[in-house]
Parts: sequence; structure tokens; C-alpha cells
Amino acid sequence: MHIREARADDLVRLQEIERAAGLCFHDVGMPEIAEDEPLSVEELDRYRSAGTAWVAAGGTDEPVAYLIADVLDGGVHVEQVSVHPDSARRGIGRALLDHVAGWAAARGAPALTLTTFTDVPWNAPYYRRCGFHDLSDDELSPDLRAIRAREAVHGLDRWPRVVMYRSTASTGRRRTASEPAAAHEPDENLRTGARTTAVVTVSVVAAVLAVLLACAAPMGLVMFLVGRG
Repeated sequence: MHIREARADDLVRLQEIERAAGLCFHDVGMPEIAEDEPLSVEELDRYRSAGTAWVAAGGTDEPVAYLIADVLDGGVHVEQVSVHPDSARRGIGRALLDHVAGWAAARGAPALTLTTFTDVPWNAPYYRRCGFHDLSDDELSPDLRAIRAREAVHGLDRWPRVVMYRSTASTGRRRTASEPAAAHEPDENLRTGARTTAVVTVSVVAAVLAVLLACAAPMGLVMFLVGRG
């Protein structure tokens, strides 16, 4: 399995991955999310053209997972991460998030942030195990508040949601050799809840990170994937 930038001929496949990954939301009584259509090829191509779309591909180089992100106010906004159910529980989503964290760090972005469903097992609980931390409403930057407002307009607040962040400098907790993958990687066919939005801002969030990371750094957690949530 390797990670590379998305190509134009990958985009239809990315839509297929997201549709398949979304089906698990039927199991938690969220059919509206499960049936939500993926971004159009044109929208996906905008991320590809900007160099902020990555895929995880197997031996045949066919994508089995993808992540798209926005560069926003000096930070990184993870818009969507999806892993095909056939490739779940293999650490692929985590690898994509780690890859983008490294990409963001190289550009001076201090953290990844995302919005996700609070109570869906493969959303917020999973991201916490991957090194993400909750942000309270008081800690949100104007950009993050705007994202949450857009989500509310689209009806996503019908289910509890949370804004989370992970420092690009964190190392995250990794699975030991004797520990089963399922213990840390529940359902990597994650789609991040509505479209996982992850924003990194250097202004307000940077100030928050300075305080919170001072306490969290000794625990050294690493980040992981966002699927729809």
C-alpha cells in the first residue's frame, strides 16, 4: 500500500469509495448521511489541481482510500477522508492522516482540525484514540465557527458534532505488535460524518494549542483518519 497524489483518472473511483464507506451509517440510524452523494468529479478535481488530494493505493495502483483538504488561513482543513470497507482495519486511514500531517507540518501548519459526529464509534471516539482532542465552543476560531454554522444549515446538527484538533508535531499512540488491529482501528471505512472538515488556523487555534499541547505533549498521541464524520 502506498500514498500518492490523486490523478484525474482516480476521481470516479473516489466517488465509489465514498458511497461504499457511507453505507455503515445505516447501521447507526443515520440513513441521510449514508445516502449523501459524494462530491462531484468537478469538485474533486479542484482539490486534485490544488495538490491537496491524496489516495492510498494497492499493488495495482487502484485507490482504496482518499483524503482531500483545504489550505485555509495558513492551516489545513481536512474536508474528507474515506476508506473502502474492503480495506478497513488495515491502518490505511491513519496512514493518510499521518501523511497529511507531515505535509502540513512541512508548510508550517501547527495542527489538523476536523468536525465529526460525537457519538458514532468510528468518528469522534476513534479520532481521540488517534491523537485528536476536542475543542470547546469558546476555543473555536472564526473559521471553525463558520464551518460549524454551514454544517448546521445543512442539517448536520440533527446529531451531536464536535470540533477536534491534532498537533502536527504529535507522534500518536501506535498499536503494539501483540495488540489486534481492531482495538485501534474500528471501522476504517469511515467517512467523516458529513464531510469531515478539518481546519488548521494559525491565529486563535495556535493560541489554544500552545496551552493545551503543553499539557498533552507528554502523552504523545498520533493522529488518524477522518471518514465521513
